[in-house]
Amino acid sequence: MNLDTEVKMSKAIEALDSKLTSIRAGRANPAMLNGINVDYYGSMTPLNSIANITVPEARELFIKPFDRSALKNIEKAINESNIGITPNNNGEMIILTIPELTEDRRKEYVKSAKSIGEEAKIALRNIRQEDNEKIKKAELPEDEEKLYLDDVQELINKYNKIVDDKVKEKENELMKI
Repeated sequence: MNLDTEVKMSKAIEALDSKLTSIRAGRANPAMLNGINVDYYGSMTPLNSIANITVPEARELFIKPFDRSALKNIEKAINESNIGITPNNNGEMIILTIPELTEDRRKEYVKSAKSIGEEAKIALRNIRQEDNEKIKKAELPEDEEKLYLDDVQELINKYNKIVDDKVKEKENELMKI
């Protein structure tokens, strides 16, 4: 029972990590382009599967498509994605220059990071609730049931601390100028 719970909780942490990396911190990160799909010969294709994404400098991303004919569609997809960066197409590749974050924008991102952290905690609480119900339905002796319930509570405390630490780390990263 316990191992399954821990696996579910670690998946919630993985989801938290991937959502937090999508919040940009004023530095170029290819992960900020995750989730952008490009219309490539009639089908929506993830950007990272039709182009090479590199970080030549701290605040620049180069997107070089494997097929040059996809440049216009990649540019269009980036504009429509609302990541707040205007792509520059030089005929060979697309260059994204990440602007410095304003104080207000940083605060917005911190709020966003905190709400992502709260979503992760809700997911963890749902896992705990599910497990607690399973334990109670198992009709175990009272002391054994209490032992299992305590184990689940210890796990949730451990994972909630991980969530708090990761959100705090992201907050520090965002507020660092």
